[in-house]
Amino acid sequence: MQYDKELIAHKLDRWDRFITDYHLPEWDAIPDLGLYMDQVVVLLAQYLNFIPAMPGGKESFVTSSTINNYVRLKIMPAPVKRKYYRVHICYLIMILTLKQSIGISQVQKIIPWELADGQDGPESVRQIYEDYSGKFRGIALLFNRQIQQSWQDLCVPDAGTDGVARCLVMESALLAGFSKILAEKLLRLWEADPAAVLAAEHPHSFTD
Repeated sequence: MQYDKELIAHKLDRWDRFITDYHLPEWDAIPDLGLYMDQVVVLLAQYLNFIPAMPGGKESFVTSSTINNYVRLKIMPAPVKRKYYRVHICYLIMILTLKQSIGISQVQKIIPWELADGQDGPESVRQIYEDYSGKFRGIALLFNRQIQQSWQDLCVPDAGTDGVARCLVMESALLAGFSKILAEKLLRLWEADPAAVLAAEHPHSFTD
């Protein structure tokens, strides 16, 4: 397999322009009219159009069955008379973007339980969502700067196209890998016994 240098440059430029302009929908811009399931699926596909479809491209990254599963697991509030409102859509945006790197059981630990159980009102959900949106935007721009800088550093006249592309793939994969590992390690500390964790540590290893 060989890479086309101009195609890669085109895709990275397109990615740069997309990420620079992209942000999650603002709270007030999300409809609060009460949408049915099929309308919610279409809306989420529009909001999160950067997320690829399932392997094989036969199914969207979000389906009615996945949403029903999130409700069943109590990661998000249940619909009201089969209708989904702004609060529900905000939960789904957070869940679906987090799920790109961590498992759904780990997502459960990040989203506050009191919100998922419906114990707090919309303003609490708004605060959580707006904070999340700000972090999402900041991390997206940081990642984009790293990738664009790597492309510029690697794209020297005597660099082979395949070598440049493979380096970008490796760098992206390594960034994702280290981020995922750290996130999982931190999640394991959820309600952990500090004394037991420290006692289990090995002096010359970070495997625990």
